Amino acid sequence: MKDYAKKFYKSKAWKKCRTSYFASKYGLCERCAGPGKIVHHVKYITPENITDPNITLNHGNLELLCQDCHNKEHHERYNATAYGLMFDINGDLVRK
Repeated sequence: MKDYAKKFYKSKAWKKCRTSYFASKYGLCERCAGPGKIVHHVKYITPENITDPNITLNHGNLELLCQDCHNKEHHERYNATAYGLMFDINGDLVRK
């Protein structure tokens, strides 16, 4: 968690919003239907928008994800290849 967001994620408003959103999705990951764990902001929270409830507390900007899907969301953008692809030992692009 980024320092600028710590106060927000500990707030009563966020905890209430998170709980209600989690319940509205029956606790299931919206991408893989596994057990949900993290209520993710689709439009990422930044220092500029953290006080905007249309971004931070709006169910329309939330998505319930399992840990794996949340990790893919945040870490795949740093991969050199698209999801499901990799380079083999010869340097050729292949499917995983």
